[in-house]
Amino acid sequence: MMDTFLDFMLGPMRSIGNFYFENQLILNALIVGIALYKIVSSKKKKAKNEPVS
Repeated sequence: MMDTFLDFMLGPMRSIGNFYFENQLILNALIVGIALYKIVSSKKKKAKNEPVS
């Protein structure tokens, strides 16, 4: 019965959630990798723009 209520309330988000939980390790690794890349690339840009004294 609870499953029926969840299907009705969440609709298509239910299948997206199932996909996420099945592939959680891969998706989380991708998100962390993208975040680290952005942090490293922003530090490199700051280093290039600073004047040398």
